[in-house]
Amino acid sequence: MASAEELRLMTKIARLYYEEGRRQSEIAAQLDLSQATVSRLLKRAQEEQIVRIRISSPPGIYSELEVALQARYDLKDVVVVDCEREDDEQEIVRNLGAAAAYYIETTLKRGQIVGISSWSETLLAMVDAMHPLSQAGESQVVQILGGIGNPTAEVHANRLTTRMANLVGSSAQFLSAPGVVGSAEARRVLLSDPFIRQTVDYFDRIQVALVGIGAVTPSKLLASSGNVFSPEEIDLLAQQGAVGDICLRFFNSQGAPVVTELDERVISITLEQLRKVDRCVGIAGGLRKRCAIRGALEGQWINVLFTDHFTAAKLLNGHQPC
Repeated sequence: MASAEELRLMTKIARLYYEEGRRQSEIAAQLDLSQATVSRLLKRAQEEQIVRIRISSPPGIYSELEVALQARYDLKDVVVVDCEREDDEQEIVRNLGAAAAYYIETTLKRGQIVGISSWSETLLAMVDAMHPLSQAGESQVVQILGGIGNPTAEVHANRLTTRMANLVGSSAQFLSAPGVVGSAEARRVLLSDPFIRQTVDYFDRIQVALVGIGAVTPSKLLASSGNVFSPEEIDLLAQQGAVGDICLRFFNSQGAPVVTELDERVISITLEQLRKVDRCVGIAGGLRKRCAIRGALEGQWINVLFTDHFTAAKLLNGHQPC
């Protein structure tokens, strides 16, 4: 029996092929699949009765929302997952992780350089749901946000990067530094370390970035890691209009970067570097992150979005105060 992720991808490909008249080669290029995979899934779509007289989306598959969001925010791809309640963060994290795992399993190409953020529960759920990729050998996994912090929480960051590297059959490039340091001078000293510099030098070569989208108030995992700003500094960010961050790089509701002296204490990939990545995949959902997700989309800091159907509907309802 086909999984929800397989049904979702079949439905998306069928819409592009039968309703929009796209050639299989065009669909393969857009969705980062091989043409053979597109052909096979079109045949499976008929077997699953997704393709009949019209395209019928299975329950829990929100292809209309995906198409509308893709057009509204000029995205390369959108995946909208099902959930029972909009305030059930655990269910949303679990479902997003499963959907993102299937996406990476089906789209990652041999030899690609993959950047992955630290301190994200959703990304951790993704790697825990993934299966080993036999076809993705020679890929490189790069940590793009400092992964050193509170030893009890640091296990999560190391597990995230290490497991991802093992799944794609590569070694990991760890960013052996905190995500937030005490001063700009401390950051300069750390960046002069040859091992840290070796990892940072990968940032401009990343082809696929996997990132969470954070609200201004840090998640429990991030807070427990110690890689956070003080309450006074978070208040300063909020006063400057910040609504969210990617890799501790903050932006406002229009997506514009919120640049303060705090940036000089962050060791991570920058927003401008993320914008140059071929596929920057943002994986986030839930009530707490809606303004942050909207800001990330408005700034075009990501070009692939995974979110829940409640959030997807709100993102289409025009601007709402954050």
